[in-house]
Amino acid sequence: MTLTLLHTSAVHIPVFEALRAAHHPGLALRHVVREELLVRAGVEGPEAVADELRGLLEEAARDGADAVLCTCSTIGGVAEGLAGTVGVPVLRVDRPMAARAVAAGSRITVVATVRSTLEPTVALVEAEADRAGRPVDVRTVFVDGAWERFLAGDRDGYLDLVAAALDGIADADAIVLAQASLTDAADRTGTSIPVLSSPRPGLDAAAAEYANARQA
Repeated sequence: MTLTLLHTSAVHIPVFEALRAAHHPGLALRHVVREELLVRAGVEGPEAVADELRGLLEEAARDGADAVLCTCSTIGGVAEGLAGTVGVPVLRVDRPMAARAVAAGSRITVVATVRSTLEPTVALVEAEADRAGRPVDVRTVFVDGAWERFLAGDRDGYLDLVAAALDGIADADAIVLAQASLTDAADRTGTSIPVLSSPRPGLDAAAAEYANARQA
């Protein structure tokens, strides 16, 4: 019985392994990393990687996955939409975070360092608001130049730029970090606005789905 995590960066592996150890000991994780999916989706759009995603999800099912968690916000919606065709539950890591943001209030700011994550994340927040029957005003902040630091391996510089952007946000009930790689920026900001990230609630939801699969 295995929960497969589909990443577009290997930096997420230790993050989710630490969360598993702290909150879900005994949960078996298998990590699959495909960086090229994010690159292609950023150029051609998320739907351009649908066929490759389907193949990866089908492969995960054949390899024994009881559920798959996509940790990339850019392609998470596409992966989630393929769940009915691959035989196992497929979750996007940021849906539980979006639901929490909607519960926090109507003014939500989405922060990203990769432009291709903005539209899917905004759409997700709005979908969760519709499901909850609550109005939302979703704004976006793109942290220019930060992703280049991430790609260069300058993690501190990356997080510091994001934290500075968070410090500049006002008139929001919640701040949504659109990428898992932004999570630790919440520890570097002085804002009093709740800053929500996806890894912990996303893994919690996937672990629950995994448990349901074991009981089935």
